[in-house]
Amino acid sequence: MSIFIVVLAIYILITAFLGYLGYKHTKSSKDYMVAGGDIHPYVMGMAYGATFISTSAIVGFGGAAGFYGLSMLWLTFANIFVGIFLAFVVFGKKTRSLGQKLRAYTFPHLLGAHYQSTFIRKWSAALMSIVLPLYAAAVMIGGARFLEQTLQMNYNTALWVLSLIVLAYVFFGGLRGVVYTDAFQGTLMFVMTFLLICFTYMKLGGISVAHAKLNAMNSLVPAALAKQGMTGFASMPTFLSQNWWFVISTLVLGVGIGVLAQPQLIVRYMTVKSGKELNRALVFGGVFILFMTGVAFTVGALSNVYFHETSNTIAMTASAIGGTGPNTDKVIPMFLSQAFPAWLVYFFLLGLLAAAMSTLSGQLHIISTSISYDLLGKTSKDDSSKTLLLARAGLIVGFLATVVVANVLPGNIIAVATSIFFGLCAAAFLPIYAGALWWPRASKTGATWSMLVGTFIYSFMCLFVYAKESAIFGLANAVFGKNSIAGTGPLSYVDPLIVALPASIIVFIIVSLFSKPLTSAT
Repeated sequence: MSIFIVVLAIYILITAFLGYLGYKHTKSSKDYMVAGGDIHPYVMGMAYGATFISTSAIVGFGGAAGFYGLSMLWLTFANIFVGIFLAFVVFGKKTRSLGQKLRAYTFPHLLGAHYQSTFIRKWSAALMSIVLPLYAAAVMIGGARFLEQTLQMNYNTALWVLSLIVLAYVFFGGLRGVVYTDAFQGTLMFVMTFLLICFTYMKLGGISVAHAKLNAMNSLVPAALAKQGMTGFASMPTFLSQNWWFVISTLVLGVGIGVLAQPQLIVRYMTVKSGKELNRALVFGGVFILFMTGVAFTVGALSNVYFHETSNTIAMTASAIGGTGPNTDKVIPMFLSQAFPAWLVYFFLLGLLAAAMSTLSGQLHIISTSISYDLLGKTSKDDSSKTLLLARAGLIVGFLATVVVANVLPGNIIAVATSIFFGLCAAAFLPIYAGALWWPRASKTGATWSMLVGTFIYSFMCLFVYAKESAIFGLANAVFGKNSIAGTGPLSYVDPLIVALPASIIVFIIVSLFSKPLTSAT
C-alpha cells in the first residue's frame, strides 16, 4: 500500500503538472474550446482514444461481456470501422474544414452556424447539458466501483475523490489541459491493458486453453439468458432473439453508430492544424481503441473461466454476491482484485483511474462550453475574460449535476447509460451533422424538425417502450403500471435507435426537399 500511495502521488503530480501547462497556455476562448488548434497528432490521437475509451468501456462493457460473452467483440469492430476509420477519414477532415470556415469552436456552434439557426445551436447545447451528465455519471461510477473494490473505500468517498481531481485540471486548463492529461493517461491505459491480457492468459493456462475452457461452458449459461437466445459465452446469440437484439442493437449499434455524433469527440478534429495531421492521429487512435476494447471484452468474457475454476460460479453469479442481484459493473473490479496480486491490481487501478479521468474531463469540458459558450455566448470572436469565467461556472454546474446523477443511478447501469447517451446523440444529431458536411440542399427547417423528431422519439421509447431502459427510469411503470407499453412484443427489447434514427433521417430529407434551402450553402 505504501508503494501504491507513492506511485499514486507521482501520477497525480504529473496530471497536475499537465493541467498547469494547459492553464499557462489558455489565454483565449479558442485555447479553452479547441486547444488553440495546433495539437500534435500523437497527442490528439491518444486524447481522442482516451476520451472515447473510459471505465464505461472497460468496467461497464467489459462487465457486459462477462454476462453476454465474446459476442461483444462486434462492438470492437464497430468502434474501429465507424469510430475511427469513418470518423477520422470521412467525417473528421470535413468537420475540421467546416469548423475553420465557420470559425466554430464547439459542436452546437458548428450546427447552428451552418444552418443559420440560433435555435439549433441552443437546443443541441441544452440537450448536451441535460443528458451528458448521465454518461459522465456512468464513467464516474466505473472508476468509483474499482476504487471501492480495490482499496475497500467507501463508494461515495471514492466518487468524490475521483471527480474532484478531474474538476481541478479541467477548471483551470480548458481543452489544452484536457488533451495533455488525456495523452498521458491514454499511454498509461495502453500499458495497463497490455499487462492485463498477458496476465489473464497466463492465469488461465494460455490463449488456446483459456478459450477452449470458455467454449466448454455453454451448459452454464443462465436459464433466463438461454430462454432469450443466448447460446454460449464464446458464440453469438440466436439470430433475432431477444438477447441478439440487446447485444447488437443496444450495445453494438447504439455505441458503434452513436460515436459519430459525440460532441466531446467531434471537437477533437478541430484541435490539429491540418488534414494530414488528422491522418497521422488516426493511426495512434486506431491502434489504441482496437487494443483497449478488444482486451476489455475478451477479459470480461474469460472472467467466467476464472470464477468457475475458483468458486464454481460464473461472472453473473459472482457479481451478485453480497449485493441486490447480478451487476455487470462489478465483474471487472472483482476479477482483477481476486485474480491478481495486490501490486498488479494497484497498477490496474491507475490505468482505470486514467480511463475514468480522461473521459470525464472531456465530458465536463463539453458541459462547460455548452452552458457558457453556446447557451449564453454570442460569437466565436469573444475572447474576453467573461467567456472563460462563464465556462468555468458552467463546469461547476455540470460537475454537481454529474455527481448527483451518479449517486441516484441504480447498479448494473454503466453500459446501459452509455448506450442511451450515444443513441440519443445519433438520433438527434447524426443526420443533420452529415447533412451539414455533404448535402447543400439541406434546409434549416429540415434540420430543426429532424433534430426534434430524433430527440423526442428516442426519449419516448427510452422512457416508455424499451423495457431494459424504461425500467430504470420507472416513469412507464408509474403511469401505465408496467415497464413497457409494448408489452412483451419486439419493440420492448429493440433499442430505440433502430426506430428513432431512421425516422430522423426520413424527416430531414422530406422536410428539406419541401422547404426553403439555406441562403448560402456551406
